[in-house]
Amino acid sequence: MACFSAMSVYRSGLGNKGAALAISVSYWINVLQLALHLQFSQACKKTWNGVSKEALHHVFNFLELAIPSAFMTCLEYWSFEMVVLLSGLLSNPKLETSTLSISLSTMWMVYMVPTGLSSALSIRVSNELGGGQPQAARQSVRATFIITVTEGLLVALATILLRDVWGYLFSNEEEVVKYVSRMMPVLATSDFLDGIQCALSGAARGCGWQKTCSYINLGAYYVVGIPSAILFAFVLHVGGKGLWMGIICALTVEVLVLLVIILRTDWDNEARKARDRVYNSAMTVDATG
Repeated sequence: MACFSAMSVYRSGLGNKGAALAISVSYWINVLQLALHLQFSQACKKTWNGVSKEALHHVFNFLELAIPSAFMTCLEYWSFEMVVLLSGLLSNPKLETSTLSISLSTMWMVYMVPTGLSSALSIRVSNELGGGQPQAARQSVRATFIITVTEGLLVALATILLRDVWGYLFSNEEEVVKYVSRMMPVLATSDFLDGIQCALSGAARGCGWQKTCSYINLGAYYVVGIPSAILFAFVLHVGGKGLWMGIICALTVEVLVLLVIILRTDWDNEARKARDRVYNSAMTVDATG
């Protein structure tokens, strides 16, 4: 896929359109592979029997989790994009936007590791709670938290060590490279915090707290984060660093609130709630079947 991307951008002469085309093709190849896996893999034989009316039995219960979950994720992503947009209002918009875009691309790259751990944790926690194993769910949260903190420290260290050369992967302009170098310690801090919030958010999703997390993200990013970014960048004149410091403020609030909630969680009670949901779902299926 990397070779196809390079050909689409450089050999074909499509430029940015070629990059978008390569991403679209890679997505469709992924969809095709997953569809073939579902259709022919023995591992999915008992979990996928094709499209049927049974899929609609609990559609509203699904939407109650899906919509807040999407809202929770979008609130976070939109705030990062908003920071890049705000960088265009600074005194040197070309330099600031270039540097913030590089920072955002770097963050999304390293973000893939903790977000994978987050997805695995949410599935594990929900399965353990549904299976009546609250202690196993709690242990999964602890293990993922330790792994995420360790990974975050390693990534932060690598980010700082590579700060003087990282910018050359994106630009040959010395001004941009030097600015990226100055941004990297700030970026390392946000990467570390973002990894922790990924783990905590995964645990929260596994418990079915999507709606609560949506409110937390709304307050963290749009009551604290974006106003702090504007304050640092435009009032205190810190520039692009100030915009990213606003994101760090948002991540700090989100991590602290989620950490308090997780530490105060009664896992036995969450297991009882999960068992009741499973029982009610089974009763509904029997009644309609």
